[in-house]
Amino acid sequence: MSENAQTAMFEILKSIQADLAEHRKLFAGVNARFDGLEDLVRKQRRDTAGLLVMAKSVTGTFAEDLAAIEERVRVLEARGA
Repeated sequence: MSENAQTAMFEILKSIQADLAEHRKLFAGVNARFDGLEDLVRKQRRDTAGLLVMAKSVTGTFAEDLAAIEERVRVLEARGA
């Protein structure tokens, strides 16, 4: 192989290695961002589950209160009839 072709080949390989190193850095940054997003999604799921429990509790209390009012209305209607 001629000296010029060999030199050109080494320069191309060096360029490829530099590009790969840059891509590795970019992928490391992307992976770090995904890790942050995973943590955020996990926190949001936990918060949503907590809100769901609270909502079910409030709904249950409301249903109980409404049933008590309906019972009182039924008793009052029975008295008046």
